Amino acid sequence: MTSEEEVWQAARFLHEAHRAREPYQPLPDGISPRDINEAYDIQEAFHELLLPERGAIVGYKVALTTTVMQQMVGFGHPASGAVFTSGVHHSPVSINASDYVHVGAECEIAMLLEQDLPASAAPYDRESVARAVAALMPAFELVDDRGADYTDLYFLNVAADNSWNAGIVLGEAVIDWQDIDLVAATGTMTINGQPAGVGTGGDVLGHPLEALAWLANNLAERGKSLQKDMIVMTGSIVSTKFLNKGDEVHFGIDTLGDVRLTVA
Repeated sequence: MTSEEEVWQAARFLHEAHRAREPYQPLPDGISPRDINEAYDIQEAFHELLLPERGAIVGYKVALTTTVMQQMVGFGHPASGAVFTSGVHHSPVSINASDYVHVGAECEIAMLLEQDLPASAAPYDRESVARAVAALMPAFELVDDRGADYTDLYFLNVAADNSWNAGIVLGEAVIDWQDIDLVAATGTMTINGQPAGVGTGGDVLGHPLEALAWLANNLAERGKSLQKDMIVMTGSIVSTKFLNKGDEVHFGIDTLGDVRLTVA
């Protein structure tokens, strides 16, 4: 699958499936990506179709930055996806189950940028991206896997499908974060008051800033830049938990605060 027409065929397939709220189906043979670069070509075409409905791209997610998430989907390195204006929520928030096919929550550290990370300045490392971070926030990423079967999952199709991002929920911004030990910072998730998972910032590629550096470099390879005021989701420290109507979900990280959502 290489031609531009096949890329747009794949993007339209995804767009129509989302609009119809269809259960997850892999991209058909012939328009399925053969490598991660083709997956991103499809993803970017899909973004073009989503922009009129979801608003501007205001940030990015980094998927599969932890071993627990890589094992969950059977893919051994990170991937990225876009976050759109309409998908940004602030804690506490109530979301409607009917807006999704099969919604899940992931528990993350979000970063707000105060300066650009231009493609022209790549490659980046943890130290060089740290200077661009204005604030950190505890956050949920909302994912909609549309009921995918994980026993037979070809992750390149997921990457093409905007890595399943369906929105984010942000907690309060922490501006004075520079002295926080993000590696040791422990996050705990509960659903209806019951423990649902625990992880640390160090689970994210060894340090959450490594995820930001990975993203800046990944986008730079495609001629794209992170921009001031964008939000970056650094990856889930707890495996995805799928939610039911009525669920009350809480994620707290020591030193960074907490974030809450309810499913209506």
